[in-house]
Amino acid sequence: MNTSAATHKLAWLFILYIMAGLAVMGQKASPPLSLDGIALAIVYDTSGSMLDQVKDGSGQMVPKYRIASRALVAITDRLQALAAATTKEKPCPIHSGLIVFDGDNATAAVKFGPFDPQTLVNWLKTFSHPQGSTPLGEAVRLAGQTVLTPNLTRKHVLILTDGVNTRGADPAAVIPRPVQSASQRGTAISFHFVAFDVDAQAFTRVKKLGATVVAAADEKQLNTQLEFILEEKILLEAETPPNAREKKK
Repeated sequence: MNTSAATHKLAWLFILYIMAGLAVMGQKASPPLSLDGIALAIVYDTSGSMLDQVKDGSGQMVPKYRIASRALVAITDRLQALAAATTKEKPCPIHSGLIVFDGDNATAAVKFGPFDPQTLVNWLKTFSHPQGSTPLGEAVRLAGQTVLTPNLTRKHVLILTDGVNTRGADPAAVIPRPVQSASQRGTAISFHFVAFDVDAQAFTRVKKLGATVVAAADEKQLNTQLEFILEEKILLEAETPPNAREKKK
């Protein structure tokens, strides 16, 4: 083989090597397949107005935060029952976290990650100092960013609040961004607002964006509305067999 032919052959081998390397890099860069599971971030209004009282299940006047905490403990118990019922044949991983207000901002009271019912319940049962304003939009923003992280198919943000936004961005202004980010990843985020002792019409703007908005005036109504959202909006797909889902469409 002459020098020119050998050089030509080496050049082609080099090109093929580079192309093969790029192909491998492309495969490594591909995002992992989404898992059929639930990513749930709960936004809990911890503003000072949660000290105001409404009727509990027995008709007694009780601070709203106590009623809200009890209701969220019940939600946690229901999620724990679902987690306990999952099997290798029918897995349904759950990731969750709790977002609360922190001055004019928001923070994670329970860090988002694999479902940890004990930590969540412990926080809810010991929380006793609602205070400050209502940076609802900032809390919704943080919750929306949080549920984007796990590679789970069903992403939900549940907001329990007794008032409208009073600090920072409005919820309606922050919802579109995580919704768009989820869409680009081939998934979706659902936002669910529970207006506790506040007119649900105050959340008309987020409702127009596709969010669920329900109202509750006391403990009985709050439990009913949270159960509706959990069972009909968040868990329905997780517990409905694939063939049954097809029949509903």
